[in-house]
Amino acid sequence: MTALWCEHAWLGGAAATAGVRVEIEDGRIASVHEGAAPDDDDQRCSGLTIPGLANAHSHAFQRALRGRAQGPGSFWTWREQMYALAETIDPDRLHRLARATFAEMALAGITVVGEFHYLHHAPGGAPYGDPNELGRAVIAAAGEAGIRIVLLDACYLHGGSARFRDASAEAWAERVSGLESAGAAIHSVRAVDPEAARVVADWAAQRGVPLHAHVSEQPAENAFAESEFGATPTAVLAAAGALSARFTAVHATHPTPGDIALLGAAGATVCLCPTTERDLADGIGPARALADAGARLALGSDSHAVIDLLEEARAVELDERLASGERGRHAAAELLTAASAGGYASLGLPDGGQIAPGALADLTTVALGSVRLAGTPPLDGTVFCASAADVRDVMVGGRWIVRDGAHVSIDVPGELREVLEP
Repeated sequence: MTALWCEHAWLGGAAATAGVRVEIEDGRIASVHEGAAPDDDDQRCSGLTIPGLANAHSHAFQRALRGRAQGPGSFWTWREQMYALAETIDPDRLHRLARATFAEMALAGITVVGEFHYLHHAPGGAPYGDPNELGRAVIAAAGEAGIRIVLLDACYLHGGSARFRDASAEAWAERVSGLESAGAAIHSVRAVDPEAARVVADWAAQRGVPLHAHVSEQPAENAFAESEFGATPTAVLAAAGALSARFTAVHATHPTPGDIALLGAAGATVCLCPTTERDLADGIGPARALADAGARLALGSDSHAVIDLLEEARAVELDERLASGERGRHAAAELLTAASAGGYASLGLPDGGQIAPGALADLTTVALGSVRLAGTPPLDGTVFCASAADVRDVMVGGRWIVRDGAHVSIDVPGELREVLEP
């Protein structure tokens, strides 16, 4: 058994608790003791220990666009640059890029990633000998970086690159059925028609796995759905049987009141990705209205303009302040729940994202002594003032993957330079 003594720990309430011992056995939390003094044998965690952070929406290969797509334009011009990047990716490069990206996530306190994976085939669209070679490369990369992964294999049938597309929803289902422990994704209603969306939804329901979809990221997506199907993207997916407590709508930046009601009634999750949504000029999603309707919130770094789940968390509140003219719409505890338990649940891992007996021993410690946090209260200071640079220690399944701000096995800046620089 491993025992950690945490100077402060967040146990899910409105404030941090001082002096918490967490005992860990077989990769899970065995017991939690509040108000404990440290024992000589305890491993000490100085700062605020929080549940491991969950990055519920990632496209690992898009990390290669960071800093390279900042010219004038819109989401649609950025998308053309993304398509061009996708044509340069082979299995080896994807593995190396994903490994470095996931290791960067570990340094930011992220312990699980939902990889929304739609780069499936070789250039020109022909399958590799192993039709899931690229998916397996991503899964292997996460294992080497030390974080958990849920591969959300995306059905993509219309538009985009031939590398993204399967011949049919049935062909997608046959391919992904050969990939162990995969979740499911519908890329969007632009890329997957309603009949095909039902095939994907049924496949996910039969296996009890998470189902994610891009939803209403852009007004043009809403206009397309209304023109083609006479309904909003959310309503199209609802009619296809996709909405349930296992469903996550990614972005939901431009939902109608009816969409918000549908997502809330289903107990679905909405995964907000504020740093990408502002980078791509998508807009500000109505997070407060969605939560009030009954939807759960999760967070993702999506295109990895930055990888910092604490920034994603506070951006939910700060962006809504700009849109509404009101402060305090989301408390620190609610935002941190979205960054941890909300993301774990959206990825089919409800026993993660919490510091409680029986939970996965996935933990992140944020140092409180930096110039950013000195003199701040532990919880509000961490959520509203800390950055990924303040993460000191990260544990996944009872095993340290980051200690004192460094990855235990990967030179992350070196690997990123090696895979990204000419």
